[in-house]
Amino acid sequence: MLPTVKINSYQFLVLVILFTIGTSILVIPSALAANAKQDAWIAAILGMGIGLLIVWLFTKIGLWFPNLTYIQVNKTLFGKWIGNIFSLLFIFMTFLYTAILLYYSGSFLTIHVMPNTPMAATNILFAIILVMAIRLGLETIARSAEIFIAIFFILFFILVVFIAPEVEFKNIQPVLEIDINKIFQSSLPLIVVSSLNTISLLMIFPAFINRPSSAKKHFLIGNLIGGLIVTIITILCILVLGSDMTALQMFPSYELAKKINIGNFVTRIEAMMAALWIICLYFKMVIYFYAAVFGLAQMFQLKDYRPLTYPLGMIVVILSLVIFPNNLEQSVYDTTIDIYFSLTICLLLPLLMVVVYAIRKKQLQKLRKHRN
Repeated sequence: MLPTVKINSYQFLVLVILFTIGTSILVIPSALAANAKQDAWIAAILGMGIGLLIVWLFTKIGLWFPNLTYIQVNKTLFGKWIGNIFSLLFIFMTFLYTAILLYYSGSFLTIHVMPNTPMAATNILFAIILVMAIRLGLETIARSAEIFIAIFFILFFILVVFIAPEVEFKNIQPVLEIDINKIFQSSLPLIVVSSLNTISLLMIFPAFINRPSSAKKHFLIGNLIGGLIVTIITILCILVLGSDMTALQMFPSYELAKKINIGNFVTRIEAMMAALWIICLYFKMVIYFYAAVFGLAQMFQLKDYRPLTYPLGMIVVILSLVIFPNNLEQSVYDTTIDIYFSLTICLLLPLLMVVVYAIRKKQLQKLRKHRN
C-alpha cells in the first residue's frame, strides 16, 4: 500500500498560493505587456477571473470522487486502458514541467546571481533538495510551506513599500487603448501558468485533505490570492518600468527590484526579489514532481513511491540541461507549444471528464454504493 497522509485546509491553501504564484511573479509581467502594453494589468485581472472558473471546475471534478487522486479518477471514469493513457499524459506533463522549472531556476541563477557557476551545478543542488522533499512526504512539504509563506509575504510587503516612490502613473495611460481581443490573448499565459496547471493539485485535493469540503473554498481563495499578487507585481512593473521595458525584459520584476532607491542608502536589493521567486518556484516544482512520482507509483500499483525519486530525480536534472538550447528557444516554447499543450491536458481532458461523468453518473453512483 502507498502511504496515505492528511494535511489540513490551511496547509493546502498555502500550497495553492505558492503554486499559483510560481514562475508567474518573475516572467508573466513580460508576457502580459508584450501584447497588452500598458493594459497588461487589465489582462492580469481578466486572466485571474477566468482562472478562478477553471479552478472551480477542478474542485467539482475532485469532489465527485473525494477519496481518489486524479490518476484514480481517470481509471474510474475512462476504464483501465484509456484511463492509463490519460494518466500517462498527465504524468509526462508534470514531469516535463518539473524539468522546465529546474531549467528556469538554473538559467536565472547563472545569469543574475552566480554567473561564474555552471548551470549543471545549480540544477543538481536544486534537484537534491527537491528529491529530499518528496521522500520526506506531503506532510513535511505542507509544514515547510507554512513557514516559507510568512517569509514570502514579509519580503513582498517590503518590496511594494520600497518601490512605491518610483511609481509614475503616466506609464499606465491611456487605459483600454488596446483591443479587448488582444487583452484576452495576452491573458492566456497567466491563465495557463497560474490556473490551468493547478490540475496537478488534484493529486492532493481532496484525497489527502482532512476536510475536503472546506478545502474547496481554500482552493479558490488560494488561487485568488496568488492571482492578486501577480496582478500587483504586473501593475508595479508597468508603473515603474513602463510597458515597453517590461515587455523587453526576460525577468521584469527582477529589474523592478533594481530600481529601489531609498535615500541612496537602501539600493540594489534585487536579491530579495530573487528570494521571493525561488520560494514560489521551489514549491511549485515540488508539487509537479510529487504529482509525477506519486502518480506513476499509483498507476503501476507500487507499494512505495520513494524508490522512484532517485532515478526520476537524475532524469529531471539531465532533461533540464538539454531541454532548451538557449533562452530564446525557451521563450518561443512558453508562448506557443506550452500554451496548446496545457490547454489539451489541463482543459480539454477535464471537460471530457465532465461529459463522461454526466453520461455515467448513475452507473458510478451505483458502483460507489455497492462498494460501501
